[in-house]
Parts: sequence; C-alpha cells; structure tokens
Amino acid sequence: MRLQVVTAVTALAATSACQSRWSRDVDYKALSKMFSSSVKIYYPGSGNFEGASSRWSNLDISTVNIVVVPSTENDVVETVKFADKKKLPFLAYNSAHGAITTLGKMTRGIEIYMDQLSRVDVTKDGKTVTIAGGTKSKLVTDTLWNAGKQTVAGACECASYLSPGLGGGHGWLQGRHGLIADQFESMNIVVAKGTLATINSSPELWWAAKGPGHNFGIVTSVTSEIFDIEHKDWAIKIITFKGDKVEELYDAANKHLLKNGTQPADVISRSYWFNDPDADASNKASRPSTPPILPPSTPWTPSLSKRREAATPTSPNRKKAYEFFAENIRGSSVFNNWLVTFDGYSMQGVQSIGAKSTAFAFRDQNIPIGPLITYMPGGAELDDKAAKLGKQLRQILDEGSGREHAPAYVNYAFGDEGPK
Repeated sequence: MRLQVVTAVTALAATSACQSRWSRDVDYKALSKMFSSSVKIYYPGSGNFEGASSRWSNLDISTVNIVVVPSTENDVVETVKFADKKKLPFLAYNSAHGAITTLGKMTRGIEIYMDQLSRVDVTKDGKTVTIAGGTKSKLVTDTLWNAGKQTVAGACECASYLSPGLGGGHGWLQGRHGLIADQFESMNIVVAKGTLATINSSPELWWAAKGPGHNFGIVTSVTSEIFDIEHKDWAIKIITFKGDKVEELYDAANKHLLKNGTQPADVISRSYWFNDPDADASNKASRPSTPPILPPSTPWTPSLSKRREAATPTSPNRKKAYEFFAENIRGSSVFNNWLVTFDGYSMQGVQSIGAKSTAFAFRDQNIPIGPLITYMPGGAELDDKAAKLGKQLRQILDEGSGREHAPAYVNYAFGDEGPK
C-alpha cells in the first residue's frame, strides 16, 4: 500500500508540473475576456481543480491542463472557438461518470465542466421542459414532480440528465414513453468550430444526436416532452439468492415474470451478481440478487428483445458465466467487489418508436448488461488482468447468443468494441 501511494503521488506531481508548464505556454487572458462574469477557471494546483477534473473511474483517465466552468451557453461557444484557434483538444465533463477507455486519449487540453449549466424550466402550457446541459437527473425529476409532471430520466440521480440521454438513455418510464432521447424536441448544441446551433426534427444531426449523440458536439440545453403524473405510488422488493439458484431463478423469471421482454409497462426488474461473504461464512461465492430478469444475450448490449431461441444463451451457458464470475471474486481476490448488473426495463414504449427514426440501434433488445470490475489501483498489469476478465465474461455470455458481434450500448461500452 505504501508503494502504491508513493507511486501515485509521484505520478501526480509529474502530471501537475506538466500541466502547469503547458498552461503557462498558452495565453488564457484573451479567453477569459470573452466570458460571462460568472464563469470559473481552475488551474492545476488550485483548490477546485482536482475535484472538477476527477472522474469516478481511474482507468484510462483524461488529462487536462485547465478547467473552464461555463455559466452561459456563450461561455461554451467561446471556449470551443479558442480551443479550435489554438488547436487544443477539449472535452466536456458532465457529472464525471464517463468510463470508456478511449477517454484516456485526452492527454492534454481544456476541460469544459458543465456543472454551472443547471436549470429546469417547465413551459407555461405544461407540455415541455427546457433542461440545461449540466443538470443532474435528480433536479429534473424533483422539479417536474413538484409541478405534477414527469419525463423519462436515467435511473441514477447523481448522473446528468443528458449524458445517458445522448446515448439513447434507459429509464424507469421507458415502458410508457420510450427512451430519454425519444422525449427530445429540440436542442442547442455547440459543434466543433464553436458554432451554436438549435436543431430539431429536420437536419441529419438531429437523427444522429439521439443514440451516439456524445460524438457530435456539446449540448448546452435540450427541450423535452413531459407528461402528467399518472401514478404517485410505487413499490420495490429486493430478494437475495445464493449462486446455486442462478439457473432456476432466471428460468422462472423468463416464464412467469418477464415473459421474454413483454412484462407490463410499469414493471422494472434488475438483477445483480455480487460478493456477499456475510451471507455464508463457509462459502464466499457471489450471490445473485434480484428482482430477477431475463438472461443476457451478451454483455455490453442495451437489450435482448422478443428473442429467437437461437439467440438465447443456454442454461449451461448462463451457469458457466456465473461460475466464472464467482471463481474470480472469491475470498481475498482483488476483484471481490466485481458487480455484474442486468437491467430488465420494460420495452413497450421503446419498441413503439420506429427503429430508423433515430441513430439508437437497439430497440429490438431488452437487457442492458454492465460488468463493473472495481479494484484498488495496482498498475498496468492489474488493469490488463481486469480487462481480460471482463472480456472473458463477455465472450462466455456471447457464445450462447449465436451472434458474430456483440452489439454495444454506447453508455456501457468499454472502448474496444469498434464503431460497428
């Protein structure tokens, strides 16, 4: 542990020195003159720089040399124009949840931290809401609820509203209304040269923004459809099972609860594989925790729809995947906090929208799957071992699906899947 800390501190010191030298080589005074009065700028070594530039994952992290915290859409415009003029890389941060390994390609440049662009404005007619680009999901749901309204938002309150939405965006209400992106009616977006545009149903960019939308610009605000609250009451039930029930559990769930993706629109079922050593002191294998769901077609996919039997992982296949997972998290394994999530959202609203109407590619599938391997930093060798384990699990599950390629939900992607 002492060696790890010393290594980390040394690396941080070297990075900070590099950041400081690079920052001094660029004249930011010209940029700061273009900003609104409420903009914030953080430099390496300043009190807020680390907090604003840290991500929730330390794997293949981005390296930035200055943080700009815009308070208006024009602040984003001016930052992008400056970066383009100076040929500097730039990257928007929005609640710091991004974990795809390709973010590590950002080795220097400007971070645009969206935290101050937080606003939820319900229109007078109560049909739409305008949400600023950095707004967290909790503020969206709370504000709308207080107004007697709701819309599709992500399941995690600490994530932003837009980050999952630009990838399509699964959410609790999707069985009624579709994905987060399906609610979008217009958006303001800053594209690569620093132009602010308002787009809606006409341009190709509008089609493209709803699915792989993170790739085409920085969305500073979006106007989305909202709905009257129909049901104010809800309930949740959590049941925990030991690993020897994995086959029986999922078979029962398929037959009686989810019925191959046709569960009622208001029923959401999520399943987790995780390690709970207190559940059985003599056997520290993982315990799947349910509400149970359909077995996956393949990890990293956004779902698995009205499936052909050939695309369904066999029971032996599911058992093999679970046993591989359990074997690698037992006892004192550095990976014993590994979590595998299976999100059984209802799909009626998603599948009622034409597949070609947006760039989101997976309306015919049901289960987003996320193998999340959490461990303490231990160097490149340990990172490689973790990645290998994740890929092996993904391969085991995919072998039973009959597919040549594993479709990747962009919000859950690892970074090695390729554009197709």
